[in-house]
Amino acid sequence: MSGPQCCSNPPTLNPSSGSGHVEKLGGLNTYLTGPADSNRAVILISDVHGYEAPKLRKLADKIAAAGFYVVVPDFFYGDPYKAENTERPVQVWIKDHGPDKGVEDAKRVVEALKSKGVSTIGAAGFCWGAKVVVELAKPQFIQAALLLHPSFVSVDDMKGVEVPIAILGAEHDHLSPPALLKQFEEVLVAKKEVESYVKIFPNVAHGWTVRYDVDDPAVVSAAEEAHQNMLEWVSKYVK
Repeated sequence: MSGPQCCSNPPTLNPSSGSGHVEKLGGLNTYLTGPADSNRAVILISDVHGYEAPKLRKLADKIAAAGFYVVVPDFFYGDPYKAENTERPVQVWIKDHGPDKGVEDAKRVVEALKSKGVSTIGAAGFCWGAKVVVELAKPQFIQAALLLHPSFVSVDDMKGVEVPIAILGAEHDHLSPPALLKQFEEVLVAKKEVESYVKIFPNVAHGWTVRYDVDDPAVVSAAEEAHQNMLEWVSKYVK
């Protein structure tokens, strides 16, 4: 399920990036941004490159500016995938960082947010993080879900979704090609009780929403459109 697209165009990690700060939440180091007294929170769950990716934090700040308390936990405990470590390819790295462990960690983050008075939570997962989000997509955990260029997500996963879900995919995606996303859409459309939205962005590749080339205006525009779609979705369902 993981391959070159999963790791292409890696970010230059920067632990001090973003306008927020890092503190412990649910036992995890977490980038926090936005009004801490808001009762609306959004959890961003990173791809394999982790929570210190500057573009991911920039997106967190953008969502926070709309009044959400945004949290970006370090689900990899300081051990994100590093492409330069040729002795530990992603197929080996993933054995230490399976999405199943991420789900359990994410549930603790949800409980920590609730203990702070947060009443409504949305979660967005990028690549690796999408599998975590789809496992959280039950009303007792979150109230809205977003999957962006997902990995590891199956048609059966869609059958278990119980909260409004938006899926943003890329035309050129070997991990979740448009044909698979169309299958997701068919399952979701049949679930009349669940609001859903599937959108495939043309001329972009897996990872484009947080690993876009700043020198490519077309890709930047597509990323910004996806970010706006995210904001519209959480604004509608994370109230």
